[in-house]
Amino acid sequence: MTVALEDIKKAHNTLKGSVKRTALADCPALSEITGNEVYLKLENLQKTGSFKIRGALNKISNLTEDEKSKGVIASSAGNHAQGVALGAKDMGIKATIVMPKNAPLAKVSATRSYGAEVILHGPVYDDAYAKACEIQKETGATFVHPFDDECVIAGQGTIGLEILEDLEDVDAIVVPVGGGGLLAGIAVAVKSINPNIKVIGVEASNAASMKSALQKGYVHEINTNSTIADGIAVRKAGEVTYGLIKKYVDEIITVTESEIAQAILFLIEKNRVVTEGAGAASLAAVISGKLKMTGKKVVSIISGGNIDVNFMERILNEALIKEGRRFRFRVDIPDRAGALQDLLEGITNQNANIIQIYQSMFRENLEIGKYEMDLVIECADMEHREIIKRELIDAGYDIY
Repeated sequence: MTVALEDIKKAHNTLKGSVKRTALADCPALSEITGNEVYLKLENLQKTGSFKIRGALNKISNLTEDEKSKGVIASSAGNHAQGVALGAKDMGIKATIVMPKNAPLAKVSATRSYGAEVILHGPVYDDAYAKACEIQKETGATFVHPFDDECVIAGQGTIGLEILEDLEDVDAIVVPVGGGGLLAGIAVAVKSINPNIKVIGVEASNAASMKSALQKGYVHEINTNSTIADGIAVRKAGEVTYGLIKKYVDEIITVTESEIAQAILFLIEKNRVVTEGAGAASLAAVISGKLKMTGKKVVSIISGGNIDVNFMERILNEALIKEGRRFRFRVDIPDRAGALQDLLEGITNQNANIIQIYQSMFRENLEIGKYEMDLVIECADMEHREIIKRELIDAGYDIY
């Protein structure tokens, strides 16, 4: 069994009135930068804050009455968990969700708020998946796979139909990919209607399981590194999704942690859109220039917006440092009246904002009669940062 356009059209009818038809918003700032006409499919505004509700609800809607009586179980880093939990609640059936122990607190709390029983197990998704399979065998509940399931894939594919309805002459669609359900569903929907549209997947370089599978020619488990795109951090791509992606998808691009962080910052500043790491992966590929096309109509799927506020602060700080807009440095100044004032005036005269300052005389080998100053300043950009640095050096300060 595989997924065809007819399955996605059926899912589209099933989900009408139950999921939100999300906006396709233009992005003038990014269009100017890239030379393409860029649009954002805002699935972060979906019910539960992610596209995952589409596949989960489509799967649950297709269960038999006997299956519904035994409930459903799922494993997820967070977004699929909320989709299954809400879908089960709407259908009046029991849901058990196994999540990794390091799943964002906001996603854990949201999942519980929909009435699901949440079990925290293992450091990554794959560990939670193994535990969910154990529980499924014990209870007989229906396992709702986050990506490797025909009904789930068909549900995610409804996004492709919506895009074509809103932008019939789209040239390319850029999609985040972890296990591959979203990418596979959109690719089947879009390519079945217009094979000329490019469908491009984007993975975090720290967890590129689908790209590795395509390169080797078979699905296998990879070693992953920590990534801010936790929603697409999968060690092993799906078998069903792999076959569909191999057939329908044009290319898989990988993006770095810094590129994802910069995409999150860009969306907040330029479009007032809040997204999580996985949700920004597709846009990271566009912003970084890894999407090798110009003069085209490009849709970037913003797949989810469920980001922990504390975690977002860290991500934005990383992006601001990368862009040169936050600069930490140390400098030694003499222990005399007015020395600190001279330093600070040298910085503020260049229209920089001082965020943090720390003074100490306890460094080993610090010259007697001097203080070490540790500062964090806010700059306009990398060029502004370098101007400030040069001005301080010219004034006789050693920056380190």
